[in-house]
Amino acid sequence: MTNVTQLEPGFYGLGIAPKLLDILWNLKFKVPTPIQQKSIPIAIEGKDLIGVAQTGTGKTLAFGIPLIQRLAQAKGRALVVLPTRELALQADEVFQSIGRHIGLRTVVLIGGASMHGQIQQLQKKPHVLIVTPGRLLDHLEQRTVDLRDVRILVLDEADRMLDMGFAPQIKRILQVLPTDRQTLLFSATMPTAILQIATNYMKLPVQIEIARSGTTAENVTQELYVVNKEDKMKLLHRILTENRGSVLVFTRTKHGASKVARNIRNMNFSSAEIHSNRSLPQRRMALDGFKSGKFRVLVATDIAARGIDVKGIELVVNYDLPDQAEDYVHRIGRTARAGESGKAISIATPDQRKEVEAIEKLTRSYLPIVNKSDMPAPQSSSASARPATPRQGNRVVRHFRQHRR
Repeated sequence: MTNVTQLEPGFYGLGIAPKLLDILWNLKFKVPTPIQQKSIPIAIEGKDLIGVAQTGTGKTLAFGIPLIQRLAQAKGRALVVLPTRELALQADEVFQSIGRHIGLRTVVLIGGASMHGQIQQLQKKPHVLIVTPGRLLDHLEQRTVDLRDVRILVLDEADRMLDMGFAPQIKRILQVLPTDRQTLLFSATMPTAILQIATNYMKLPVQIEIARSGTTAENVTQELYVVNKEDKMKLLHRILTENRGSVLVFTRTKHGASKVARNIRNMNFSSAEIHSNRSLPQRRMALDGFKSGKFRVLVATDIAARGIDVKGIELVVNYDLPDQAEDYVHRIGRTARAGESGKAISIATPDQRKEVEAIEKLTRSYLPIVNKSDMPAPQSSSASARPATPRQGNRVVRHFRQHRR
């Protein structure tokens, strides 16, 4: 729980330059989050840092403010490496909102965008390179980018990059960077591979841990439904009908995301989808439409679990449980951001008891199974697929509970 009395002075007293303090105030950033409060003074001093904090805690400002201030004091550039295109674009939005007032130039190097356009931007000598690993290596191979003047390296969502198989790319990037640099590493968890990076490529890093691994976002009401597979779509219809506001729905596969999004549109709810089969313009259009309210529902695979930073998401629905328990934490972290409240509903089938137990073991909490009429209401438009009666539905739940450890 954040101690508000300790945060009353706001960003003052953290070593931030007056000009940046004015910018933060004008942008309505008045109270630092815990990760910002602890990270900013250390990073401004030029020390290497490992910051462990769950998603939605304001890590971009935690490294962005010190990065901008240190670049203003010395020559050189900064390199910010993130796992997904969406995260890179959103980080750039934060840098632009602060840096435009002081002439900061950024470039985003991500797959799915024009190499030629990126080369043109690189020729303008940007101060900050915001990249995904694969596209940065493309530029290195074509010798269109020079990293010899990088003085600050940021590895954001480091555990996610390793989960996505980027370890060889990260190692190669680290090998070509100057050794005389500051390295800031941020992660939601602290696996062994992260510690190896710290040992081999960082200089006596200060470690800050805001929440232990597996900590779910505060103010999230969690619910679990247990239904037969054939009843999941009917249950989703009921959930969307009973809950208001914007909804983020997670599926396990990209094909599942397309199917669920199509069915949601057939239910007369506006929806878009975001997954690896969608082009960068399509993904940006879906995300922008979700932010603006054009689409009430966004259906996504785990590519978006840490790639969506949208304020005011009221409900996250795990239509499919994630393959990895850690992804449950990242998924529900899309709601209840920055102190707001939110809700997360997960749908499990009777044979997914082990998956639920893995989530509960990681989060050290018990997912409450909804006790009210656990089965979806009948739909006149689907008479051929008759849902189970409440009595049958309760029997499914009882069976699930009895075998739950």
